[in-house]
Amino acid sequence: MSGSRRSIHIFAIIWAAITILMGAGTFIAIYFVYGLVNEPRYITTASNAALPLPAAMQPAGDARPVVTAAPAWPTLPPTSIAPAIVVAGPAEQRPRPTPLPVSDQTFQPGIQVQVSPDLNPDNQETWMREVANKLRLRWYKQQVRWEHLEAEQNRFNWAELDLSLPLAAEFNLNVMLSIVTAPAWSRDQNLDHKRHGPPARNEDYVKFVTAIVERYPGMVHAIEVWNEQNLDREWTAARGLVAADYVDLLRDTTLAVKALDPGIIIISGALAPTGGWTEPDGRISAIDDFVYFDSMINAGLLNYADCIGAHHNGYNIGPDVPWNEVVNDPSASFRGPFDNPHHSWSLFSTLRTYSDKIKLAGGDQPLCVTEFGWASTEGLDGYPAGFEFANDNTPEEQSRWTIQALDLMEEWGDIWLAFIWNFNYGPQAGWDPDNDNVPYSIIGKDWVFRPLYDEIGAWQLERRLESAEGG
Repeated sequence: MSGSRRSIHIFAIIWAAITILMGAGTFIAIYFVYGLVNEPRYITTASNAALPLPAAMQPAGDARPVVTAAPAWPTLPPTSIAPAIVVAGPAEQRPRPTPLPVSDQTFQPGIQVQVSPDLNPDNQETWMREVANKLRLRWYKQQVRWEHLEAEQNRFNWAELDLSLPLAAEFNLNVMLSIVTAPAWSRDQNLDHKRHGPPARNEDYVKFVTAIVERYPGMVHAIEVWNEQNLDREWTAARGLVAADYVDLLRDTTLAVKALDPGIIIISGALAPTGGWTEPDGRISAIDDFVYFDSMINAGLLNYADCIGAHHNGYNIGPDVPWNEVVNDPSASFRGPFDNPHHSWSLFSTLRTYSDKIKLAGGDQPLCVTEFGWASTEGLDGYPAGFEFANDNTPEEQSRWTIQALDLMEEWGDIWLAFIWNFNYGPQAGWDPDNDNVPYSIIGKDWVFRPLYDEIGAWQLERRLESAEGG
């Protein structure tokens, strides 16, 4: 019996040891899965070590600028809006994982929003709430002027993005950043810096763009690399308006961003619809966008973009009118589309021709219309020079043509993102009659919302109801 008791005693000790080891292993596994994985990520790159205060908060006199430690930003899965929820149950009943932005190529509209110039968080929150809840849009476009955020090399002022991007995430908005205008320190010092242009070295732009991606993980879903580079007012460079030089910048930026987050949508800089222009001094100030588009394709454009950027502001004709089928409107005060036929007047001809050129070159990229809209001066105290066409458009036409354009883009099937220009430049600019963004604003003078405001929300709601019924 003593031998049996001894055996039982040894067995009990062994069993207890096994139980303790198994328990410890389970605790360690839980700690690593739920402790380390969910631990907030902090960004520690040199460019993000400190945040300069907004100018209004800087100390007066010769005091050194005060900086604050970088805050802990909300941690989101790369390029997704919210983490996917996993639940038990039959596979067909489980929620689908949130797709990466680059993977969801359904037609998705958005709108350009101007950040509150005083960086007032209440104002910015109002804009975001309006876009998400009233307009029912899921995409928000913001222009980032590099010259303002890095006026001095390696000295960053992130105040604008620190305000807007966390709020966009809070309201479940996808963000497209259009990153433009090199600071003076980065440009060829032999050039006239009164006009915007690219940096002398591509790596300076790449460094700035990747600093944004690193600082705001999961908050940037698409990047447009430059803007209207077929105009010298946007691309004053030593070699002039050379499409191959732009494609080099696009290539370097794409490779760097994709190495950090392959889910971000890379959009090539949208061209300005225009004819070619040569100044009296022989300087080429604009290249016809169709000609420049061909040159970009020949330089390898389709190898380095997920989506091909496009612009069109519809002058005083509708979105379904080809340039060579414009019917004369005797009441129109602006005669361009009627008396001087050219493809650049027509949204229809511009977008359909871009798509055709991509297909003919063997590409399958869709278009991202990063700016489109119709201007109206009704209710404003004047208009900017050169905007006579806006006198011909009523707010009702602005609304009807914008909604018609959204319908057409969705029907065509080769438009991915489309950003209405614009939501709030009117109030942000104080409805300044000389500001050429104001006539496009869907918030009219004295905060009177133009008809398009309600129509966008109604159009989006109808789409969602149709999608729910179809699903």
